[in-house]
This record gives sequence, structure tokens and C-alpha cells, in this order.
Amino acid sequence: MPEFAEIVREHQGMVFSLAFHALQDRAAAEDLTQDVFLSLHENLQRLESPGHVKHWLARVASNRAIDEIRKRKYRRGPSLEQVPEPRARSSERDMLLSRQLRRTVASLPAAARMMIILRFQEDLELSEIARVLEIPVQTVKSRLHRSVNLLREKMLRRQAQSSEVRPA
Repeated sequence: MPEFAEIVREHQGMVFSLAFHALQDRAAAEDLTQDVFLSLHENLQRLESPGHVKHWLARVASNRAIDEIRKRKYRRGPSLEQVPEPRARSSERDMLLSRQLRRTVASLPAAARMMIILRFQEDLELSEIARVLEIPVQTVKSRLHRSVNLLREKMLRRQAQSSEVRPA
């Protein structure tokens, strides 16, 4: 098992990214990241392998982010406009659509937002999300399906509203 400092160096980016994308608040994400690593330090001897450590960190960070969202009622909180895209897919992207998507993801309920972040931001497979959240893969599939449908509905509503507002 690697030393604690090595584990922190290796996984702090992932933990901070989960927290920051869920909370949209750098200070809150830093605090949550510190809390997660403090908890890791207290529980390190219980963890069996480096893979177990990674999944434990992702699970704890996700659960604490969901708790924080619920506690602070971030649903109407700041948008993700200031968050840089994690990777550029194409130079011909529709920036307005990207901004709308980030705003819409930020407006999702906590659990739905985490499903979208874990699957599409962190690129975790369904089985990995199931291990992180300690739920069956079928539950991940159904929750992710509902989350994507909710995101789609909200995006369609926003697009319909924006097209009604535009002058002809």
C-alpha cells in the first residue's frame, strides 16, 4: 500500500474535480477535498489495495458532495459557466449550447447531478459508479437513465423558452 502523501498526490485531482463540478464553488470543493483526505487518513488501515483506495475516495467524495448540495440547497446555485471544459472535443463547438448544458446540469437535483458528473465528466463505467456509490449496476442504469431524461427535458424547455424570446 502506498504512503498517505503519495495517495494524496495521486488522487487529489479526482477528488477535487468531483467536489468542484458538483458544488461549483472552489472554496467549498477545497474544504470537502480536505475532509475526504482527513477521513482517508483515519481509515487508511482498513483499505485493502490501491484500487480500493480510489473507489473509497470517489464514493466518499460523491456522498459528501451530495450531502453538501442538499445542505446548502445548491440547486439554484451558481452555474458552471466559469468552469473550464475538461477536454476540448472539437474547435467548432457551439459555446452557447455548452453554457446552457452546464447551467442545466447545475440545476439538477443532487443525486441526478452526481450521476451525470460521474458518468460523463469523470468517464466512469456503470460498474465503477455502482462500486463508488455502493448500489447495484441496475440501479445505476435506471438512475442514470432518469437523470439523462431529466437533463434532456430541461434542455428542451430552455431551448423552447429561448426561441420564444428571440425576435423574428
